[in-house]
Amino acid sequence: MPNTADMKTDVVVIGAGVVGLAVAGEIAPCFNDVFVLDQHASFGRETSSRSSEVIHAGIYYPENSLKARLCIDGRQRLYAFCLEKGIPHQRCGKLIVATAEEEKAPLTALFERARANGVRDLIPFSPKQIRENEPNIKAAAALFSPSTGIIDSHRLMALLETRAANAGAVFVYQTRVEGVEMIAPHHYRLRIVNPDGGKSIFDTQFLINCAGLQADVIAAGLGFDLDAHGYRQYFWKGEYFTVHAPAHHIRRLVYPVPLPAHVGLGVHATIDLNGQIRLGPNSKYLPDRRMDYSVDPSENIAFFESARRFLPFLRLADLAPDTAGIRPTLQQPGEPRRDFVIREETGNGFPGLVNLIGMDSPALTSCLSIARYVKKLLE
Repeated sequence: MPNTADMKTDVVVIGAGVVGLAVAGEIAPCFNDVFVLDQHASFGRETSSRSSEVIHAGIYYPENSLKARLCIDGRQRLYAFCLEKGIPHQRCGKLIVATAEEEKAPLTALFERARANGVRDLIPFSPKQIRENEPNIKAAAALFSPSTGIIDSHRLMALLETRAANAGAVFVYQTRVEGVEMIAPHHYRLRIVNPDGGKSIFDTQFLINCAGLQADVIAAGLGFDLDAHGYRQYFWKGEYFTVHAPAHHIRRLVYPVPLPAHVGLGVHATIDLNGQIRLGPNSKYLPDRRMDYSVDPSENIAFFESARRFLPFLRLADLAPDTAGIRPTLQQPGEPRRDFVIREETGNGFPGLVNLIGMDSPALTSCLSIARYVKKLLE
């Protein structure tokens, strides 16, 4: 680990999740010194490693939103990156299913939204086509997304870290940012706590806030009014259950029609690269922002009842608690979904600062495009 006592550098990236790793790799060739700080012992210890590991197609997001644009571009770049670097992945496809007549209209609306976003490969499936392609699924109608896939997110992050390091980025783990202030335009001072408990200073010209769950805390420390700017993050916990059913009982991901103003996409069925089925995530609002990664075993009934609508082979005894993650969103219960905030802050009086806030799904899918977007902001 480098000596971090009172350093001056060109760029500091706060956070080594999948977005911070991608950003560091994209910008490192353009600067002499790029440092990535993270409070954990290695990369991706929070949201990035506790997801469904899905490569999204770009179906759900409002037209012309950053989420829509960056997801569609990002998934193309991500598939190409996986092929180039040998990252395990599978373009397995996804079915979004309507299990009742009243869900057919929202499914059609979703089809139209996807087309408006530029997702032109969705295929409507009749019950007969569903049975032919996924005989163990029950649904009245479905949309098939051939561009949706799954990925080994740990291998992805490991390759992103290597790419950034090879381009000259320096990673400093177990280092917590205790405070940050702007001394002058393009001069930011970070007070950090080192692994041994000692304290030191980082001075940097450019500061990129990829702090994930704590991104709004970093912004508030600089003086941003979180509510006035719309930067306040809210924590939502998502739990997962493993399904002990025969491997390849389903060959594709299966999602329900998303509910209006719902933070997630509903309890859905995913498969990993070994064919293991997993259900989740649900959405539990954490008003106190506690870092709770436990899984409540009693949630198995709710998961079972939700998923059995389209997976009739399920038995309650098949479900076992798996893992949980926490996603930072910009909406509270009942509020409409918000877009990513990716903003160079010269207009707010902070030249050289880029805030990335509310980076929930599809941030993993979009990570390479987000990195290019940040690079353009710096240029």
